Amino acid sequence: MKKLLTMPITNDMIEDLRIGDVVYITGKIATCRDDGHRRAVEVGVKPEFNLEGMGIIHAGPIIKERPDGWEMISIGPTTSRRMEKFEKDFIRETGVKIIIGKGGMGADTAGACKEYKALHCIYPGGCAVTAASQVECIEGVEWEDFGMPEAFWILRVKEFGPLIVSIDTCGNNLFEENKKVFDKRKEEEIEKILPHIHFSHG
Repeated sequence: MKKLLTMPITNDMIEDLRIGDVVYITGKIATCRDDGHRRAVEVGVKPEFNLEGMGIIHAGPIIKERPDGWEMISIGPTTSRRMEKFEKDFIRETGVKIIIGKGGMGADTAGACKEYKALHCIYPGGCAVTAASQVECIEGVEWEDFGMPEAFWILRVKEFGPLIVSIDTCGNNLFEENKKVFDKRKEEEIEKILPHIHFSHG
């Protein structure tokens, strides 16, 4: 299933999506990594840009400053698991609806996605330049004191994706479900192999 979402996101726009579905997004998102999550959650300072119904991407972009603004050079997702300790509170406090990153997230984030109706999605790795081409413009920046990778860059994107839903609004977690399937397969293969293994005690 492929779906195009236009910001801002409401609950009814994403409640029918399930893990493994593919979505593209158009509208405003912001980059937000470790330092931004820590400032918003631990320090209690939120960005001026209203994240209610919007999206964030766990990414440290490479941006070139030009006389008339900024140019996005590269925006590859970073490992989402690093933000696990903050994400539940971040979702609750900001009202963000889509979190984009690399790899899966844990039980706290899954619980928050279920309670507050949000999604975690993964952007394919190794596509940072392609992702940059889907950024129409950089509309602003906050928290520049963090430096380029950690600053809160406000982006306007068009059909940004493909994004694979890894946690849906029911709290289903694609990575955790896959682990169960793979563990079961592993155990089945081990059972097949064991009778053919002989150990020498000589």
